[in-house]
Amino acid sequence: MSRKKKKKDKGKKTEAKERQVKKKKGKEGDRVMDAILVGGIIIVTAVMAYVIFNQAGSADISGERGNITGTSTTLTPTYRRPAVAGAFYASEPHKLSDDIDRYLGDAEDYPGVYGIRGLISPHAGYRFSGQVAAYGYRQLMNSRYETVIVMGPSHRHYLKGASIADADFYKTPLGDVPVSPKVKEMLEEDVFTYEPEAHEREHSVEVQVPFLQKVLPPFKLIPVVVGDVDPKVLAAALEKYVDEDTLVIASTDLSHYHEYDEAVGLDEKTIEAIVGLDYVKMAREGDCCGKIPTMALMLMAYERGWRTMKFDYRNSGDTSGDASNGVVGYASIGFYDGLNAEEQELLLDLAQKALESHYSGVEMKYDYSSLPPKLREVKGCFVTLNKDGELRGCIGHLAPMRKLHECVMENTLNAALHDSRFKPVREDELEDVRIEISVLSEPKELHYDSPEDLLAKLIPGVDGVILKNGMRQSTYLPVVWEQLPDKEEFLSHLCLKQGSPANCWRTSEVLTYQAQEFHQEGFK
Repeated sequence: MSRKKKKKDKGKKTEAKERQVKKKKGKEGDRVMDAILVGGIIIVTAVMAYVIFNQAGSADISGERGNITGTSTTLTPTYRRPAVAGAFYASEPHKLSDDIDRYLGDAEDYPGVYGIRGLISPHAGYRFSGQVAAYGYRQLMNSRYETVIVMGPSHRHYLKGASIADADFYKTPLGDVPVSPKVKEMLEEDVFTYEPEAHEREHSVEVQVPFLQKVLPPFKLIPVVVGDVDPKVLAAALEKYVDEDTLVIASTDLSHYHEYDEAVGLDEKTIEAIVGLDYVKMAREGDCCGKIPTMALMLMAYERGWRTMKFDYRNSGDTSGDASNGVVGYASIGFYDGLNAEEQELLLDLAQKALESHYSGVEMKYDYSSLPPKLREVKGCFVTLNKDGELRGCIGHLAPMRKLHECVMENTLNAALHDSRFKPVREDELEDVRIEISVLSEPKELHYDSPEDLLAKLIPGVDGVILKNGMRQSTYLPVVWEQLPDKEEFLSHLCLKQGSPANCWRTSEVLTYQAQEFHQEGFK
């Protein structure tokens, strides 16, 4: 065989071998691609099954979307949607807002009521009970609460215990109110459950929410529909969730469809029992559809020493002008824990006596054990001295450190003698000095995401503000808003007061507190 032929045959064998190798590699590549494809199909199928499973188990209480059990892991927010918008109140946002503004504008102020912790409020259609409800809600204007609990009776669904709407948001035409995360913990209590049917068509809680949206800064809602439950059990279960940052509302109408005069007589007995915190009388003679939530609120008020005030009472004959088919009664009643007029006068008198005792050198003798309990609570306070309308001294304790009467007397002398901005008050000035006392709530940190968010959250005239920058700290009482009503200007002055740049507030730690302020006659 020639060398040329051998080379040719060798080349053919090499080509055949290369074809076999390529064929083998091709089959291996196909097997890899097949495995990848099958794996991808399995993953996609699993994801689709997971999504379908979660969607199948989700439906909110209005029948659109959400989670009935409250245990879904879906990221889709859940809503309790309006049931009576367009029937009990306007469904158009602007119309609803205007209606509530009109009701609030026609209501009266009760300046002697401070620190409202609870309300009795009616829940009929706004054209019947809206004006009465507005009396209570007007007293909340310029207030701040972290949480609002609204309890209303179940009218359309038999319920054992009490049901809390376990949704992310409670929707009204005025927007969405976040439901408090406390609800998850509360649902661990034996008395509470979540029954969607109790909330689907219920109006007793819903009609309160638009009023709250109009008068309060952002808050978190705990919507409770109350069924067959012992008021004492309900009150005990709620107690641990009620603090100084919580408002409790019992939604109820009074007597139903009696003749006008008879209805007035029945309602007077019910109101008398509520205002007197007479639980036994309320249990025996109270005539109202929200009797259980009302009695639970009364129990909490009694235990906490809250005071009461009737703001308004009317019935549907008064509000609609038609009493021909019997009337339904409505009342607005407040529960509050601030100082009353007598306690305010006692504190002002003690402050005056402290000044006179110091300058006369005569020891002050007083039976402090006879003071009302409110004046012996540990509280923060400031005392401001004015002379002829000009500041003469102002000093206090931001944090609760002393009993209130001690705090006032001590800081009255501090304001007169130790305010470094002024020379000490002289004895011959006393007859021209007038005293103002500010009793403070405990300061709480105000969380904010940006300077704009901080400005949005501050309430002029209500919030006392503490700015902290490292070791530097400054504060203004709520009354200072009268001189500095612009929020940025208010905060900038606070920065300068502590020796920081005027824009320090944009990154400062911020705390707020509220104050009940009262003064001697002639204070300007």
